[in-house]
Amino acid sequence: MQRYKATIAYDGSGFSGYQIQPKGRTVQGEIEQVLQKLHKGQAVGVTASGRTDSGVHARGQVIHFDSPLRLSGDQWIKAFNSLLPDDISFLKAEEAGSDFHARFDAVKKKYKYFLYSGPVRDPFKRHFAAHVRGSLNVEAMREAAGYLTGTHDFTSFCSAKTETGNRVRTLFELDMEEHGNELVLTFIGDGFLYNMVRIIVGTLLDVGSGKMDIGAIPDILAAKERTLAGKTAPAEGLYLWEVYYE
Repeated sequence: MQRYKATIAYDGSGFSGYQIQPKGRTVQGEIEQVLQKLHKGQAVGVTASGRTDSGVHARGQVIHFDSPLRLSGDQWIKAFNSLLPDDISFLKAEEAGSDFHARFDAVKKKYKYFLYSGPVRDPFKRHFAAHVRGSLNVEAMREAAGYLTGTHDFTSFCSAKTETGNRVRTLFELDMEEHGNELVLTFIGDGFLYNMVRIIVGTLLDVGSGKMDIGAIPDILAAKERTLAGKTAPAEGLYLWEVYYE
């Protein structure tokens, strides 16, 4: 058996999330169906760097799987992309060591969140960016973001459904770029809790719209209380952009 590492991209708007579940179309389910075809009916499982929720996209999700087939990276890419639906693409595939693990070997992840402002929503962006009515004070959002970088207990910024008990994470970067009426937030961290990025975005939107003071951020972090942070921002603006390995 040979272990393979692959980088995939997908439009999450047509999926109930990455991970297989009893009901709903999933990215993992589509990939494993293709693997079963390629292996003449034999089930082959895939492991990802992490799950993405319904409506969340990926430009650089990483997976691994084991196969007795000895195909080159280009052959795997051609095989998958000829059988997968149009909303999933294999970007890269390569042989990996037998001990490589897409999830446990990841050392950093990059997420991007796309926002656009304006009086009316753009129907052509509805699946790929979140709409904000009115203007935002981006400088205030940047100042607030400064309190969130570094190593913190992010209990206040994760869903109540978060299963892990250890909520300490390091956020290396939280940057913002403006392009006209568009705002792109980039997060790089050693790991992210359930809904962590979307809750941070929702909180920063409260700051940018004047609903929350910049100085409230340290108190929210210290309180470890989800109800003090902002709403969870919509799924359509979020992209898993890149996964880093040693």
